[in-house]
Amino acid sequence: MVEISKEVFEIVNKPGRVGVLGTADKQGQPNAAYFGSLRLMEDGSVVLGLGKNRSLKNLEENPLAVLFCLTESPVGFQTPGVRLYLKVNEIQKAGPMYDGVKTAIAEHAGADAAKMIVAAAAFKVTDIRKLVDWQG
Repeated sequence: MVEISKEVFEIVNKPGRVGVLGTADKQGQPNAAYFGSLRLMEDGSVVLGLGKNRSLKNLEENPLAVLFCLTESPVGFQTPGVRLYLKVNEIQKAGPMYDGVKTAIAEHAGADAAKMIVAAAAFKVTDIRKLVDWQG
């Protein structure tokens, strides 16, 4: 299991941070999508809600993804952020994780946003890298 620092938890779960999930289909065709609903949980898993979209389709075909997170700051080589390499543990279209994700999205983004969610995904973090490789 990958050790996740307090700094990584703070960056990923910080309100207002930018989160982009990179996925690829079974042929390797890439996709990148913005996600506001993701959370890094205490157990080290990443959980997020998915609409009926390319990200969900890709994850159903290929369980590997990368999450690019950065916080608001001036652009430069010291911009706080991380890259989390992920592997799907579970995609749930009904059940407790799905219900919890929909409820959290409704509370934070509103009922209309929650209505678009058709699945919840939980990922294992397989690797963590700084936003820029040569950051300290």
